[in-house]
Amino acid sequence: MDDLTKLSIPELGRLYGLREIRPAEVVGAYLERIERLDRSVGAFLEIFRDGAMKRAAELEDSDRSGKPLFGVPIAIKDNICTRGRPTTASSRILEHYCPPYDATVIGLLEGAGAVIIGKANLDEFAMGSSTENSAFKITRNPWHLDYAPGGSSGGSAAAVASGMALVALGSDTGGSIRQPAGLCGVVGLKGTYGRVSRYGLIAFASSLDQIGPITRDVRDCAITMQVISGHDPCDATTIREGAPDLLTGLYAGVGGMRIAVPAGLETWSMDESVRNAIMLAIEELENAGAETETIELPGMDTSIACYYILANAEASSNLARYDGVRYGLREGTGSLIEMYEKTRGKGFGEEVKRRILLGTYVLSAGYYDAYYSKAQQVRTLIREGFETVFKHFDLIV
Repeated sequence: MDDLTKLSIPELGRLYGLREIRPAEVVGAYLERIERLDRSVGAFLEIFRDGAMKRAAELEDSDRSGKPLFGVPIAIKDNICTRGRPTTASSRILEHYCPPYDATVIGLLEGAGAVIIGKANLDEFAMGSSTENSAFKITRNPWHLDYAPGGSSGGSAAAVASGMALVALGSDTGGSIRQPAGLCGVVGLKGTYGRVSRYGLIAFASSLDQIGPITRDVRDCAITMQVISGHDPCDATTIREGAPDLLTGLYAGVGGMRIAVPAGLETWSMDESVRNAIMLAIEELENAGAETETIELPGMDTSIACYYILANAEASSNLARYDGVRYGLREGTGSLIEMYEKTRGKGFGEEVKRRILLGTYVLSAGYYDAYYSKAQQVRTLIREGFETVFKHFDLIV
């Protein structure tokens, strides 16, 4: 094969089945590409060269039946725990942390035959939208190195867009899969909350966080999402009902679908080329048989404020565990309070500190009811508004 890094998951599977290629060849091709490109892109924090090649060699003598990701090289966002391998969330406070367990999604991927090739860079603790807030490096957009790849899963999106991974996992709290996928020209999916286990995901905002795939095309995305979906007894928020079959509907078309178009789309602040692409997509959907209708989206004037109150409040609570006592960075030799101050002062970056302070403020006495409690009520109203929209429409552009 001329370039093994250009094959999709089904194409790899077909060639593996014919024994025209071997997992070690494919993994080796991706590792060579990483060696060549990642100095300039900066998508990876850690490369598992020896482990990936060992895993590929083991797969060559194994049965590939029932393994939809057999021999597929996958990058993992570095806020998803990998046993015995660094998991830093791109923060100094976890710089040398190696978890004693794997996240649930890691076991599911490996059970499906995947080969994990490394950990991808992110904005520290997934707080950011450009992957410039990492404590260790800046990730660049592989299509134009002077541009940002988006964030917080910018390393994952850049790895897939540049052909350094066939699939990557990211996490999405407020756009951290979808936005970098858009900026890097790949496919990213944040599934329904509870569809994928959060066990082993380093928490940012637990009521919003979800793990999801980033791929080059929709079919690869569906295949990967099917593998990582499902109930997990280690995560009480996972959905108990079985995940839907995402593959059978891929070729059904959009004829007869009712699609909502947000009112005011033509006036939203965006690059004109982006606006033109959206309007062209709507036109293509109509030409393919979909019926479109303009509607007022619920929560357009409150959703961002609501998100920042809730996400930062939960971040303040979740990140309180990083105090230098149990794991991670420890600074200071004086009193306990001094150790807390020095550890957190040195370990957290500016964006993380800013969000902790905002979250602590909205949870504090005298402000809880005015901010956090009110934001929870607004979230309920926004959700109810979208539930009403989806009674009448199949999807929203």
